[in-house]
Amino acid sequence: MEKRLRGPATSLTSEGERRSRLLPRVLLGLGALLVAGGAAGVLATVWPLPPDLPERRAVRPSAAPAAAGAAGALSAVTAGVPAAPHALAQLIADRERLVRERPADAGAWAVLGAAYVERSRRTADPADLPKADSALRTSLRLRPRRNADALTGLAALADERRDFGAAREWAEAALKLEPKRWAAYPPLLDAYGGLGDQQAARRALDELLKLHHSPAAAARAAAVYWDRGWREDAAAQLTDAAQRATEPAERAAYLAQYGRIAWERGDFAEALRYDEAALRLDGGQREALAGRARTLASLGRTTEAQAAYGTALAGRPDPELLLELGELYEAAGDEERAAAQYELVRARVRQQAAAGVDGELVLGRLEADHGDAAEAVERLREEWRRQPGIAVADALGWALHRDGRDEEALTFATTATDSAKGGGVRKALYAYHRGAIELALDRPGVARRHLELALRTNPAFSPLWAPAAQEALSDLGDPPLTEAPADVRLQAAPVPAPTAPPPPAAAPPAPPQAGTPAPAAGGEGAGQGSVAGAGAGR
Repeated sequence: MEKRLRGPATSLTSEGERRSRLLPRVLLGLGALLVAGGAAGVLATVWPLPPDLPERRAVRPSAAPAAAGAAGALSAVTAGVPAAPHALAQLIADRERLVRERPADAGAWAVLGAAYVERSRRTADPADLPKADSALRTSLRLRPRRNADALTGLAALADERRDFGAAREWAEAALKLEPKRWAAYPPLLDAYGGLGDQQAARRALDELLKLHHSPAAAARAAAVYWDRGWREDAAAQLTDAAQRATEPAERAAYLAQYGRIAWERGDFAEALRYDEAALRLDGGQREALAGRARTLASLGRTTEAQAAYGTALAGRPDPELLLELGELYEAAGDEERAAAQYELVRARVRQQAAAGVDGELVLGRLEADHGDAAEAVERLREEWRRQPGIAVADALGWALHRDGRDEEALTFATTATDSAKGGGVRKALYAYHRGAIELALDRPGVARRHLELALRTNPAFSPLWAPAAQEALSDLGDPPLTEAPADVRLQAAPVPAPTAPPPPAAAPPAPPQAGTPAPAAGGEGAGQGSVAGAGAGR
């Protein structure tokens, strides 16, 4: 009978040894950040955060931006590192002046285009993207050969537009010209992720970590590890990145990235601390503003969350955030304001489309839950044909379910959640979608397992769908003793042979003395070796 839910590390040491040491190293690394920050009023938790930027340490010139101003932004933009807004504005003004004075300067055009891309990424304003396209193509026209700067910029631009096929082509062309150009790897990794090519992403990350050991490389490794479900490795790499970053804007970006990971695994107090620490360093950090709003909603602080979403959306109406705010209004029973937000999503996607941005994924998700599910299926099926990433697999599976096509829906939901099919990311929403589809197919055993997984991963993953998951589990009741997934055979457990008692445990190592530097997160060689050994046993 059909049932439908109601409601809308890189170390090459042995795997076991590395995993057993990983979490303590993360804790020690984050503790070092607290010691370095050293300001009053910070909560003394096992995941402490820096209230202020620590004393800057000397690093290799390629690892972090230079001093403030246009020179610092130039170093950041050309290295693919977050730049401070005021410095970015200075760089753009400087290069706009330069290309007016020297219109045949291909290098200046390439830097200007990359700076436009970075400003659009920071502000979610698509108006800079056509400018970036024009500047980068002008650079390529002026220097059609040996212009890896323009090719790398075009790859980053294509990623920002969610055109991952084009991003892959531009980044691979840049690397063909300059195989050791590490700055081309971050947009290539984004492209492979968007295309669902996890094996290519793994190989590209290996190459990046051989070439470069900067905080930016560690943060990219963290993103890849998280997508593969390697949560401890991702945490270790982000800790390393935040420790070694020397500029406020860069460090804030890594703290916000960690805040998102903390939210995804249901650590809401920790997520809020990281987002607020990022905002102390960079008040305009977009991901931190969005993360703070999302976390307040998960904590049940609805009025504060709505205000925080308003702050995050001020001047930068991102469709994803507009959709989140609409669902928060809907969950609170404010149907009128929710409907207004959903219309704003559609309007913003149209505006972005005029600048070349692919908004089909967010529009498909909107239509599946709050509009025309059949239209969502049509949009997302075409998106899957072009860009078969994990997020698209999940959205298409859910749209098919909402349109009543559950057998086909389960195929895509399985792709999004089964590590054997590439869906290793631990995302509560994806697990919930799969459980809801299985429940509709009258498969209560596996449905219960995935609904429980969703709530165990993040008990407040959505103001609409987390309560629906709770209700579905309540309706299912306790599992019968004989219930097991269809592919699992029940058999008696073997009786273990008697063993000698274990030897007395060795005394634990003494904690480091005050002032002793903590070891780098991820173990010796973190961020430098092969990705092949990471992620064991997660």
